[in-house]
Amino acid sequence: MLWAHQLQLTIADIVNEAHDTHHPVSTNLYYEDQKKEAKKRAADFTAERIPKFLGYFEQILQNNGGRYMVGKRLSYVDLSLFQLVEGLRYAFPKAMARLKPGWPGLLALHAMVAQRPNIAAYLASKRRIPFNEDGIFRRYPELE
Repeated sequence: MLWAHQLQLTIADIVNEAHDTHHPVSTNLYYEDQKKEAKKRAADFTAERIPKFLGYFEQILQNNGGRYMVGKRLSYVDLSLFQLVEGLRYAFPKAMARLKPGWPGLLALHAMVAQRPNIAAYLASKRRIPFNEDGIFRRYPELE
């Protein structure tokens, strides 16, 4: 269980870094007030940080047999990685498309989670709030 918590905290780290791409100077400033800095931060994030984190998760997945991140059953870590990949695809679609060959296991895990009946129903429902420019994962085309 401790291992699952450690992985979850690492997921939280990359989510925080994804957020900081559009608030690199201060969360008290609007994105528009820090666009220049955001471009630099996003370039580093997509070139260095995404590959580092997702490469790490890919390695963990493969070391665990290639199906689940922890143990032999779906866990909250798998669900969190699903949401992370979804968010990164929304915020940085070009970078994620370019880098995706490096994570075949994570992408298979993502697809497997999306196909689970209850999750698929939720994803197709009106209850699922779409990604937008008010959330953690935001799409600003100029940051790609």
